[in-house]
Amino acid sequence: MFIKIRRDTLIILFLAFILILCGRLITYVAYASSTDTIDDGIPISGIIIKGNDVVPIDIIRANVKQSGLRLGSVIYGDILKTSKREVSLEDAISSAQKFATMSTIPGTTLTPISVADVQVDRSTGIVTVTVIEDFSSVELDNSGG
Repeated sequence: MFIKIRRDTLIILFLAFILILCGRLITYVAYASSTDTIDDGIPISGIIIKGNDVVPIDIIRANVKQSGLRLGSVIYGDILKTSKREVSLEDAISSAQKFATMSTIPGTTLTPISVADVQVDRSTGIVTVTVIEDFSSVELDNSGG
C-alpha cells in the first residue's frame, strides 16, 4: 500500500518545489513593484452622481455619457479616446458639465440643475458629477389649459 520513496529523492522534490515557489514569488513582487505606466490608458470605469434630489440619476448619467465620458472610452494622458473620436479631456469635461445642466425632470421641460461640476480621476477612471438643483432659476409656464 505504501509507496517507498528514498529520503534523498524526497529532499530533491522538496527543494524543487521551494525553488518554483520562490521563482513565482519573485515574479509577482517584481511586477507589483514596477513603476511602468500602462500604454493601454485608463478606461472610464463608472459615473457617480451627487447632489441630485428631483432629477433621476439615470437621466443625468445618460446626458454625461453624450460627452464621451462613458464605458468603453479610454484616457491617454490629456486625450479621451471614444469608439468614434478623440477629444481633449478638458473639452469632454466641459461638455459633460453643459450636458448635465440640460437634464430635465421626467415628463416636463424643467431643467432645475443650475451648476454641474465634473471631476475625472485619472488613476481609476471614475467620473464624479456633482450637481446643484436651483428651483428659483426654473422658468415655469403657467398657461395650462
